[in-house]
Amino acid sequence: MIVVSGEALMDVFDAGATATGQALDARIGGSPLNVAIGLARLAQPVAFFGGLGRGFLGERLKRALADEGVDLSCAKRVDAPTTLGLVGLDAQGVADYAFYGDGGADRLLQPADLDAVPAAADAYHFGSFAMVVQPVGATQRRLVAREHGRSVLAYDVNVRTNVEPDLDVWRDSVDWMAARCSLLKLSDEDHERLYPGSDPDAQAARWLGQGVSLVVMTRGAQGASAWVHRGGRLDAPPVPTVLVDTVGAGDTFQAALLTALAEGGRLHREGVAALDHAALAPLLHFAARASAITCARRGADLPRRHELI
Repeated sequence: MIVVSGEALMDVFDAGATATGQALDARIGGSPLNVAIGLARLAQPVAFFGGLGRGFLGERLKRALADEGVDLSCAKRVDAPTTLGLVGLDAQGVADYAFYGDGGADRLLQPADLDAVPAAADAYHFGSFAMVVQPVGATQRRLVAREHGRSVLAYDVNVRTNVEPDLDVWRDSVDWMAARCSLLKLSDEDHERLYPGSDPDAQAARWLGQGVSLVVMTRGAQGASAWVHRGGRLDAPPVPTVLVDTVGAGDTFQAALLTALAEGGRLHREGVAALDHAALAPLLHFAARASAITCARRGADLPRRHELI
């Protein structure tokens, strides 16, 4: 079982002008929600720990997760609105977000809600803005502390400065998690925002020294890079695709990477720590193939296992 923790929201796309205003196309979203659905579609047992509003949008998020087979026994229904993320796409299909979520259900998880979260799962995934807003951020840190030392802890930084503009808060989250997680993932854009002009190799070495076993940096059209203790840096080429947009690409990569670790019998702390280049290369290729499929479809429409045979 993999437990995914964090935000669930609605991504709202511009659907064009109408006679009286603007049409909008709302789709289920949120980086952790996407990872949870991605894992379910890749045939991994997965539970979602996050706040879901009680309104019609929260009900839609709940139904979407349930329909995909995600375990909702530790999801929390909250009497609060559902966060909206307005999504704009540039000419290359790269997404830009504006979030409307102060007081949203996904931000209101409390420490008492941890009682419903299964203990000693194979892995716990965390990420995005739920790690840096309160009270959910503090609640998730308690979960990390509870499971540190016995399960794989995975962290996808996924910086969203329009939710939390203070980059020091994000850097503190990365440093705190680097001392506790086995897998740390970020994009090259995350890296440049947090550590402008710095050397990725030096940053990865610092995180490995803090206790991380696997550092992964996705680079969009340039593929991905990963660092492990046994062999240092490994660069993985991109998988060609016809780009529609990049929404959900990083979430797909993370879900597929965790799936590949599980299918290879490596989804445990010792298994991740023992990765070398020979074992890592096919994992990165599998994750890149999955991301390429998502990039060829509109929105966070993550692939199913049969699409990656």
